[in-house]
Amino acid sequence: MTDRITVGRLFPNALAPQPVRRTDPEPRVQTTSFDAMLQNQLVRFSHHAEERLRQRGIQLGPEQLVKLNTAIDKAASKGAKDSLMLLNDTALIVNIKNRTVVTAMDGASMKDNVFTQIDSAMIIS
Repeated sequence: MTDRITVGRLFPNALAPQPVRRTDPEPRVQTTSFDAMLQNQLVRFSHHAEERLRQRGIQLGPEQLVKLNTAIDKAASKGAKDSLMLLNDTALIVNIKNRTVVTAMDGASMKDNVFTQIDSAMIIS
């Protein structure tokens, strides 16, 4: 090494390296599949809830599912986590974050029951 480094100069050669030009990275567009978007928008039913609906003969029509979906959106906007939703003569416990119905009860099964571990209730008309 015969190159001499003088005080105040980091590079012994006459040419200093060019400054690095940083460009802003392009914003990434988060792409989600159509199926994932659909799953986030629709109400899901847990296995337990499906069994209870079948056992108690509860059938929900398309218009009731639309009302339930709207109610879940309203509950989410208020910060609810687990909600009791009363739809006509049916009680549904819904996990708002996952948009999942956890359990369901008809009018006869609701009598003398205590609903626990919910933070909100909504009456859907």
